Amino acid sequence: MARPPNILITGTPGTGKTTTAEQVAAAAGLKHINVGEWVKAKELHCGWDEQHQAFILDEDKVVDALEDALSGGGCVVEHHSCDFFPERWFDLVVVLQADNTVLWERLEKRGYPTAKVQENVQCEIMMVLLEEARDSYREEIVIPLQSDTVEQLEGNVARIARWAEDYRRQHGQ
Repeated sequence: MARPPNILITGTPGTGKTTTAEQVAAAAGLKHINVGEWVKAKELHCGWDEQHQAFILDEDKVVDALEDALSGGGCVVEHHSCDFFPERWFDLVVVLQADNTVLWERLEKRGYPTAKVQENVQCEIMMVLLEEARDSYREEIVIPLQSDTVEQLEGNVARIARWAEDYRRQHGQ
């Protein structure tokens, strides 16, 4: 019997990854893994970046820490970057996107410094995360979804949960 699906939810900070991942995991009966929280809790970093106000991710430590959890399937993983995860891990890669004005407001509400807001909005304008996902995974498993409103969030959660259900049915689970 095949393993349950692993789903990666990625996107620029402020696009709704955490909320979407939590709700998809609950709706689809999957385990939610917030990579940023794992990095802090399990010290999977090599210091603090003062300029970006973030931990410096140790990609090798992160991959090693996630290997066992993901090898069995059944996980919804969320992170703002995706190019260092092994391609074999994921059956679906969702790239959340947000309108620049919506994104700016969300990041300001988080208290991000203006330079960090600008950097993230620029990243979204240039579709950096979508291109990273398309360069790192098979095209047919990479799905961009708009995430500006509560209605879009709810629709995205329902769509991804349906996909997980279909995956299980197709793989005899």
